[in-house]
Amino acid sequence: MAEMMLPRFMISAPGSGTGKTTLVCGLLKALMQKGLNVAAFKSGPDYIDPMFHSRVIGAKSRNLDLFMLGKDTARMLVAKNAAKADVAVFEGAMGFYDGMGKTTEASAYELACTCNTPVVLVVNGKGAALSIAAMIKGFKDFRPDSHIVGAILNNVNPMSYLFYKDVIEAEAGVKLLGYFPVMTDCNFESRHLGLVTAEEIGDLQQIVERLAAQAAKSIDLDALLEVARAAAPLEYQPVCLEQVGNNKVRVALAQDKAFCFYYQDALDLLSELGAELVPFSPVQDAHLPAGCNGIILGGGYPELYAQQLAANETMRQDVKAAILGGMPCFAECGGFMYLLEGYREGEKVHPWVGAIPGETAMTKKLTRFGYVHLTAQEDNVLCAAGGKINGHEFHYSDSTNNGYSFVAAKASGRGSWECATATSTMYAGYPHIHLWGNVEFARSFMQHCYDYAAQNASKQ
Repeated sequence: MAEMMLPRFMISAPGSGTGKTTLVCGLLKALMQKGLNVAAFKSGPDYIDPMFHSRVIGAKSRNLDLFMLGKDTARMLVAKNAAKADVAVFEGAMGFYDGMGKTTEASAYELACTCNTPVVLVVNGKGAALSIAAMIKGFKDFRPDSHIVGAILNNVNPMSYLFYKDVIEAEAGVKLLGYFPVMTDCNFESRHLGLVTAEEIGDLQQIVERLAAQAAKSIDLDALLEVARAAAPLEYQPVCLEQVGNNKVRVALAQDKAFCFYYQDALDLLSELGAELVPFSPVQDAHLPAGCNGIILGGGYPELYAQQLAANETMRQDVKAAILGGMPCFAECGGFMYLLEGYREGEKVHPWVGAIPGETAMTKKLTRFGYVHLTAQEDNVLCAAGGKINGHEFHYSDSTNNGYSFVAAKASGRGSWECATATSTMYAGYPHIHLWGNVEFARSFMQHCYDYAAQNASKQ
């Protein structure tokens, strides 16, 4: 077991919709403007909030999902990714204690305990006074190891904050570290999977600058850093990986507005195992990158670009020919949808890749939502039959052919279903997985990429 001194704190809240992400973006920028090297983390499976963090700090934010990663791996990834940081900022998901079902499992609270991280609670102060103290105190005392040491009030004016500050601190037993006023011009828009992506907000940097200026004005950044520096040493177990092959193998990575949901640590894992990830756009590029021996198609919003994806016939032909020719392919959620024959929009069907029979369409509600235990029913590109990994589903679409290569069992124990089309060279299905959840899945995929490269080389 190793340990490192890492100043760190978590921003969490009583529930969703309190402004955590906008506040965290402002704090990240404000801390950077103080000359600090900042690392950012997000609890849970959310892909979108880390995109905002990454745009602010200029480096990739990381997901820490305890259900998919486990505690030891989560601590190791914090140590790995914050090795050069002056301070690490964690953003909690949902409400602080909200975990799986009726438990705190995989919650922001459990992450704070796992990484021994002080917590600052963001409370919406609109329309409340002394009740704010009751809420903070209730959250602080709900568990004896809550790690809650401070709070920030959102949507309050400076006069109200100063008037109630002393009594709230006395009643709640925590220090108030500042406030944010109502900032309607700094809100991030939402859609069916959460916030719009950072790439879609043209004036994001101007918004972040305004948030940072407000943070510097109304949040006690020095006190916040004192909280961070009071964190105990982070204990973790280092992990050493061996590259699968002797040389790097090129793997095409779909990366554009339609396909943008990736866990950066999972991509880094593939790189460490030997992948040279080559970004490409199924929307804009005419062909797959030359010389690639694998394809990765992540999730995202292909339904928003259905016509463009359909119109890019040369790309669709390239992807189909590569997959049918045996090139290893990993596709999840939106990437899986793209591999089907078409996307139905009312009476119109947009032709997509067609490497898998069936079509997909949007529904009016969440079709699947939540954590799942995945078990392979047959040998495939990721694992042998019986291989297991934890995953997550969150989609409003459905398809006429969701596959049967894996069984997905809800973590709550309430139901299971067959999913994913997985062959000796392809995995394609709705569930999202984090490859650090079972490194052997990543190693198997990379071995198949190396084998494919060797077969091609022998033919030349």
